[in-house]
Amino acid sequence: MSATSRRFCQVEIMTVDYKMLGKQFAALADADENRLAMSANFVALLYAEIPDINWLGLYILRGDKLVLGPFQGLPACTTIPVGQGVCGTSAEKGETLRIDDVHAFDGHIACDPASKSELVVPLISDGRVFAVLDIDSPYGARFTDQDQVGAEEVSRIFVTALEAQQKPLDEFI
Repeated sequence: MSATSRRFCQVEIMTVDYKMLGKQFAALADADENRLAMSANFVALLYAEIPDINWLGLYILRGDKLVLGPFQGLPACTTIPVGQGVCGTSAEKGETLRIDDVHAFDGHIACDPASKSELVVPLISDGRVFAVLDIDSPYGARFTDQDQVGAEEVSRIFVTALEAQQKPLDEFI
């Protein structure tokens, strides 16, 4: 294999500027008081700017189930029981889950068989989970520590924008 060929075989690692994403979303949120529109723009912005993902969306907590909210990607599971799958487990524990191989995750719910890794961030207000941000990738071990910290920070900005409207977050959309 020549040096030129090797260059084409190397994988380029792209990093996401989550700080800039947070600023971009904050500007969008300042211009809109409609929570549904704000949520849709949050999802669309992240989906457009995070490389190597095949699905990104929100699941909203309704009782003991997560219900599909705004998303980008192929059609998805419409409800996920709390405590099941990566999203339901994240909602139950109230902690971010970064899964390198979703097929090795006990109880994984395969909404899209192309997904190989997943990052789920619980959205928390007043100490309660009210939704989760779900990001899927068709590549194994796609998400890094930087992705996790960045997604958590952008999610906090989203939650803060929702809270600024001083309306209860139960059934926010």
